[in-house]
Amino acid sequence: MKNKHLCHIVILLSLLSTTVVQAEPARNPIIWADVPDVAVIRVGDTYYMSSTTMHMSPGLPIMKSKDLVNWELIGYAYDRLVENNATNMGNGQQCYGRGSWASCLRYHNGTYYVSTFSSTSGRTHIYTTQDIEKGNWKETSFAPSLHDHSLFFDDDGRVYMLYGVGNLRLVELESDLSGIKEGGFDEVVIKNASAVAGSNIMLPAEGSQLRKINGKYYVMNITWPRGSMRTQIIHRADKITGPYEGKVVLKDQGVAQGCLIDTPDGKWYAVLFQDNGSVGRSPWLVSVQLEDGWPVLGVDGKAPKTLDIDDKEEGLGNIVASDEFNRKPGDPLPMAWQWNHNPDNRFWSIGEGSGYLRLTTGRVDKDVLGARNMLTQRTFGPVSSATTKIEVGGMKDGDCAGLIALQRRYGFVGVKMEGNSKSIVMVSAQSNQPEEVESIPLGHQTVYLKIDCDFRDRTDKAYFNYSLDGKTWTKIGAVLQMSYTLPHFMGYRFGLFNFATKTSDGFVDFDYYRVSDEISME
Repeated sequence: MKNKHLCHIVILLSLLSTTVVQAEPARNPIIWADVPDVAVIRVGDTYYMSSTTMHMSPGLPIMKSKDLVNWELIGYAYDRLVENNATNMGNGQQCYGRGSWASCLRYHNGTYYVSTFSSTSGRTHIYTTQDIEKGNWKETSFAPSLHDHSLFFDDDGRVYMLYGVGNLRLVELESDLSGIKEGGFDEVVIKNASAVAGSNIMLPAEGSQLRKINGKYYVMNITWPRGSMRTQIIHRADKITGPYEGKVVLKDQGVAQGCLIDTPDGKWYAVLFQDNGSVGRSPWLVSVQLEDGWPVLGVDGKAPKTLDIDDKEEGLGNIVASDEFNRKPGDPLPMAWQWNHNPDNRFWSIGEGSGYLRLTTGRVDKDVLGARNMLTQRTFGPVSSATTKIEVGGMKDGDCAGLIALQRRYGFVGVKMEGNSKSIVMVSAQSNQPEEVESIPLGHQTVYLKIDCDFRDRTDKAYFNYSLDGKTWTKIGAVLQMSYTLPHFMGYRFGLFNFATKTSDGFVDFDYYRVSDEISME
């Protein structure tokens, strides 16, 4: 049955996989998807990057690149951040927009370190490994949660974290990173760091990234002057404890927050990100020149769309991935997949039905945002499409399952069962409250679902479709005007879901999940 789709699958995968093409200048954003709070290091000729995925599980993604432009996922620092009601969606709690935030990535004396912090756990988390590409991360954590910190190993063997909002504080850590060192250095070293960008500030300086270059200490931060845009500032000092002097180094298109990185041949860049509408926060690469000991970002004060790096590849590599679910039970999911929160592993499986992902309802929820075992991937630009085939014969009265464009103002197309009758529905939460926009009776046990997303020129619209044969598609419901909202603090995700509103143990089988960088506007 599935073999007849083989040619189609190969075409889709070729669009998204890394393939050799004629070299042309790389362009920003370097990843047109949600990869915020970037932290980058170079070890030899290889770059590694960590990022934020907040409430998702697994979390704290680690990526690899040889050119700072094309990145591939190589793993996650943790499978589950912590076990509590918020991360497990227990007792009506959830951690949308929280989980773990901005990370710091380091390599020191043969060990890789990636650290993060969490209001959900109330702790600062540090993960270590000797082999970043194989993972096997070990965790150390301590209280309190140090906001937007930067881990730093100084030349004299002392270890610090610089953190905070507005006033930036430097604290010394124990040598084994088990906590803040009693009696160690603990002072605000940069007071009112935003002052270099003016006095009328909407967002005080945060997002610290500290590194040492040519004997000087540099602290990169973001701030946001009221009525203006996200702005990149930097402070420098001869000693880690200060005094620091600062200046604005980039104020263009809202491209800000990130780190400085050098290449093996001595060039410098800044890896930053931009609020890119509903697709999320997308990484930008900006050239850097060092002048009089100050990094000068961009070209004539601008973050250019075109880079001075030849791009011989295309696509998003394995950051997104189609999946036929043709695996044995227990085999890992492709790294592109993340659960919306910590999954309940009792109620999902692959291989129970040959070639299917089975999602079983383990409890009753009031709406799709409470569905615990929702499996998600990033949407991406400029346009992206997700398609799935779903078998609905195992549903129970009150169940709803399907394909979602996930954010606070979500939209989904799916199948709802009421009594003994099923219907195809499109539900929109564009107004922040779910509304069933259209319902069509369904007499089949199989249905195909599709969502098309258009992110061109910040259009940010999602279109919902269904099919009974996988060939002829029919639009359903209303166009969703996607909107990036802070309660979720994340770009839109495609998601597969199944939740119950009356009784548990109903199930659906997803035959495949296929993504494309083309959409139909018919």
